[in-house]
Amino acid sequence: MPTPRPVVLERLAYTLAAPALAVAPNLSPDGAVSTSVLLAGAAGAAGTYLAAKSGTEGAGRRMLRWMPLPLAAAVDVAAQCTTGYGPWGLDALLAAGWAAAGWTVLPFSRLARSHHRRALAAPAPVAAALSMAEAPVTVDGADIFTQQVRLLWERAGQPAKTIVIRAVPHEGTPHDLSMLLRAADAGRPITGLTEAIVAAAFDIDVSVVRFAEVQQQPGRQGGPGWLEVHITPDADRRRRTAPTTSERWADRIGGERGAIPGSVYVNKVRDASRKVTFWIARMDDPQQEPRVSLPALCAEMGAAYDDGRVFVTLDGPDILVSVWDSSPLAAVYPATRELLTPDADGRWVCGYLTNGQPGRQRVYTDRGAAHGLLTAPSGGGKTQLMGLYIAADSLFGKVVWLATEAPDEKTAMLGQHTDRYGIGPLFMVRMTRALVALMEIRGQMRWADGELHDWAPGVPGCPYRPLAAYMDEFLSAARHDLYGAEIMNNAEIISVKGRKYGVGETVAGQSVYVQDGFTQLLCENLRENCIPIVLKVAPKKILEMFKTLGVAPEDIPDPLPRSFSPAEAGRIERIMAGQPEPPTDSNTGGAGWIIEAKKPEVLRTLFMDFGAGISHLFADTVHGLTDHEIRELDARGLWFDWTEPAPRPGEFGPEPDEDGDGEDVPRPRKSRKPSPASRRDTVTSARQALETIKHLTS
Repeated sequence: MPTPRPVVLERLAYTLAAPALAVAPNLSPDGAVSTSVLLAGAAGAAGTYLAAKSGTEGAGRRMLRWMPLPLAAAVDVAAQCTTGYGPWGLDALLAAGWAAAGWTVLPFSRLARSHHRRALAAPAPVAAALSMAEAPVTVDGADIFTQQVRLLWERAGQPAKTIVIRAVPHEGTPHDLSMLLRAADAGRPITGLTEAIVAAAFDIDVSVVRFAEVQQQPGRQGGPGWLEVHITPDADRRRRTAPTTSERWADRIGGERGAIPGSVYVNKVRDASRKVTFWIARMDDPQQEPRVSLPALCAEMGAAYDDGRVFVTLDGPDILVSVWDSSPLAAVYPATRELLTPDADGRWVCGYLTNGQPGRQRVYTDRGAAHGLLTAPSGGGKTQLMGLYIAADSLFGKVVWLATEAPDEKTAMLGQHTDRYGIGPLFMVRMTRALVALMEIRGQMRWADGELHDWAPGVPGCPYRPLAAYMDEFLSAARHDLYGAEIMNNAEIISVKGRKYGVGETVAGQSVYVQDGFTQLLCENLRENCIPIVLKVAPKKILEMFKTLGVAPEDIPDPLPRSFSPAEAGRIERIMAGQPEPPTDSNTGGAGWIIEAKKPEVLRTLFMDFGAGISHLFADTVHGLTDHEIRELDARGLWFDWTEPAPRPGEFGPEPDEDGDGEDVPRPRKSRKPSPASRRDTVTSARQALETIKHLTS
């Protein structure tokens, strides 16, 4: 191999400079030549010091590059200190030694240093590749690095009958490279070449080898007879030890076996004031539906699945992952009058979602008065939430009626801020009777323009106030032997017609199942004219509950954790010491889902502190019906003290014959045990059909 031109020139420079180093200090110690050598030596010493101090990759090579300058200055100083040319011509010997060292090491020759390129490094997974040069390449005229790669490839026997056209080192890495291969037989495709074969040729791990097709470009051929091979051990080692945020997402979350396969990292935002980190991603294929494994995602985010700290919000192909420092479901959001006051669109804040957005309810819809549907197990925060509803309606200026199936401390406090409040199925049936009659009355009340109109918010000339009726523990009252059937029937009528007359009903209970007595008609009407809220329910009921509410199977959420308090550490120590586990804090009241759109969102409701007093959350005035409405209800025998413990004579039909002739006379209707067949529901499942057949048979 011929000697490279830069090497020849550098050796010539050392040869010519050596005599000057020996002669100049002796002829003129303060001359220009000697002074220049000393200044160059000082610069070289400074460069050597900085290279040694950096401690980075290639520091030794940079020190060697600077070394000839301080050595030349040392020779110059030594020559000035000797008498003449020194004993035995010491000055000449030092200069000749300096030149000989330069001939051997050649620190300034870049081409000479390529002989000392280190071997490829140890294994690592695939990293990003560098694109090959766009200029046309040929076998002839290859650089030294390409020739070295060819030697390794030929040592492996030119696998798959391929030849190395060009090899390109990756900038900033000592071992990463890309090489362009071509089939040795022109016109034939490359077949049989695998990542393992390439890895064996370079003594590296197979995981750092990646193939890429070669697209035909101007000046370069392409197709199946060509192949790009990328070998990236250095990049992979860095990716494993210090990955960037996008690399971590791609490897751990967006991969085929990741928590959200096919997702691509976009951005990461930290909200320090709210102590939450938002991870923003999107699907690489916008047409692909995101598939989220919440347990796997929690593990990648450093949170336990039961902590309730990680939540995912999907918006088409866009993904938002909210990671809270502590569970937002365990936080307390105090209710305030400002939050509960409806805005110009009739919306008010009932709580906060896990992404920090306010969860909002409404006092009316574009169809008229709004209904309500609250579902929660005992102790789930249902009465608390109902108190928020009543306060919002009060601040909006509605007439509020409240009926509950059984006495309750909180409902009694709420009753102080309502126009009418009572306990028991008898009160509830009287209230629903009055509501049905009130719709008829309002339908005949003329507005200020002398015409009849359906109720609409903000329209001037309405002769009555909107009314909100609340029925707590509704299903229990609807199962009552004497009054249950009529309560359910009246509730259905109100759910159909009430919105047109400003009459809204809010039903609160522990279930919306048809098999529990909640009719399909009532459920559908409420669902279409309200924003249902489902507070924490048992995991086994999640599927059926949301299916009944019309939520698509793919949008049905996962169950909430049993507790939002982090597990106490030291369980192993407690087991070894025979100590009991600390009690679990069941702080899950007021946590659940709000179904404003098709997909339920996790919600934490506002907290109404009954112990500290709630009067400041309600309007100062409790509104009631107009005089005309009261007269019309009184004329129908429906306006009296509904809390009377016994039915009035003739209230539920004719009284028994005073002669006692023993003939049967009508009494309050006795409702049968609620079942799908006892209501006017459409049969929608095999189970309902079987229950209907049994009923007809009996």
